[in-house]
Amino acid sequence: MNPPTPQAILELARNFMESRVLLTGAELNLFTLLAFETLSAEEVASRTGANLRALTVLLDALAAMGLLVKQEGRYSSPQAVSSLLSDKGPESILPIVHHMAHLWQRWSKLTERVGGREEPGKHIESQETNQMTAFIGAMHAIAAKLAPGVVAAVNPGAARNLLDVGGASGTYTLAFLRAAPEMRATLFDKPEVIPIARRRLGKTAVLDRVTLVGGDFYRDEFPPGHDLALISAIIHQNSPGENLDLYRKVFRALSPGGRIIIRDHIMEPHRTRPRDGAIFAVNMLVATRGGNTYTFEEIQTGLVQAGFVRIRLLQRGERMDGLVEGFKPS
Repeated sequence: MNPPTPQAILELARNFMESRVLLTGAELNLFTLLAFETLSAEEVASRTGANLRALTVLLDALAAMGLLVKQEGRYSSPQAVSSLLSDKGPESILPIVHHMAHLWQRWSKLTERVGGREEPGKHIESQETNQMTAFIGAMHAIAAKLAPGVVAAVNPGAARNLLDVGGASGTYTLAFLRAAPEMRATLFDKPEVIPIARRRLGKTAVLDRVTLVGGDFYRDEFPPGHDLALISAIIHQNSPGENLDLYRKVFRALSPGGRIIIRDHIMEPHRTRPRDGAIFAVNMLVATRGGNTYTFEEIQTGLVQAGFVRIRLLQRGERMDGLVEGFKPS
């Protein structure tokens, strides 16, 4: 790898500027407001209550970035942008952008965290209601595209009872049930998340095949009798000890011969690839007390200690789509 140039380093250092402009535009919901109307800065200020001078600077910056169009002193959001950043579009990625805005606050304390002057919350889910909703929405927007490929790689086969641990709004539950029409599922997540799952799954034809269970997987046991368990994008928020406890709970919830699947960043031994996984480890550093991204060998060690056998790496991935499987002895 060639060493970075001074220009490349400076560009990296100032990348936060355009990011912050986008995040503020999203937090003010400008892309929804300007998706259907062409408005002056004065009109936008009147609708949002924003400071006119500051808002005008922001609108001009968004236009310079190509996220808005400015013509004769009036602003609009082009359809290609508003379909992604309006809160009205079915393909909107706005929940992810809102989640990034929440992460901005955590990442702003990275220097203090590394310097030993700041302690994060215990777990990433320790969020206010609006943050949790944005987080769940962001996870759905990301998972909806990944889920079919993950299910195909897992190949549920003859499995008939899925346990979806921390299943959020049911994106992976839905994908598994669509791939295996005879399967039923238990979705386990915090009680405040269960209504979100019920609403989303209620828009599909699978809700009558799903048992929704509210609980806390740091304290509660899982319902027993499953032959397939999915731990999707969870282990990174835990310490190794917390993951071992989680694996043991899943082990107890599986029937003999049942299979555990872990989806997450699976790091290579030197921990610098996948690149997104190494950067995501920093996210866990600022967001949790013990979270990290883990290598296959680290995951394997925990699964063996929990009693699993025939552990193997099913899939490496660059987008948190690495997969590890193990089996409860028959």
